[in-house]
Amino acid sequence: MKLYYATGTCSLASHIILNEIGKPFEVERVNLKTKKTQTGTDYFTISERGSVPLLQLDNGDTIREGQVILKYLADQTPESNLAPPHGTMDRIRLDEWLNFISTDLHKSFYVFFYDGGDKAKDLYQTKLNRHFAQIEAHFETNPFIMGDTFTVADAYLYTMITWAMNLGMDCVKTPNITAFVERMENRPSVQATLNAEGLKAKIAA
Repeated sequence: MKLYYATGTCSLASHIILNEIGKPFEVERVNLKTKKTQTGTDYFTISERGSVPLLQLDNGDTIREGQVILKYLADQTPESNLAPPHGTMDRIRLDEWLNFISTDLHKSFYVFFYDGGDKAKDLYQTKLNRHFAQIEAHFETNPFIMGDTFTVADAYLYTMITWAMNLGMDCVKTPNITAFVERMENRPSVQATLNAEGLKAKIAA
């Protein structure tokens, strides 16, 4: 498998999970401004959308959209316990969380990255404050999103929290979210991914 990624973007979650499952994979960095890969390939020839992440399978098939890639990787390695089995209520709960992260959290950051104006930033900051307050409350009694078990949703949420930290948002400077980030950054898969992408941990040494 090969993951096309851009440093520190939402592809970070897929990169973490690839390191988590421990199967061989390659990575190729994409410059999202020039749409060129690190080998000089026009990325639009690989993905007509020009976005990351994109997972290329050994048979040449490609999978786009981070949430889909995360669930694919979990389902291909059921022994990793990265997602509950299909048809269970736990799987529905995981899907709820993934949808929440991809829509309510992920999309809310666009106005900050692409300068959507002060009015839009204020609106989405209010939304993010509310959402992260709910997450802070959830982590009061749960070390991970699905309770005691690390899943693909934790990798995705961790990525969103690092974005908020990079932007200096107070809504993630809370005890339970900070403890969650520390737990994540003490995982070997997260450490390996941060090292590979040249990123620094937010909490853990």
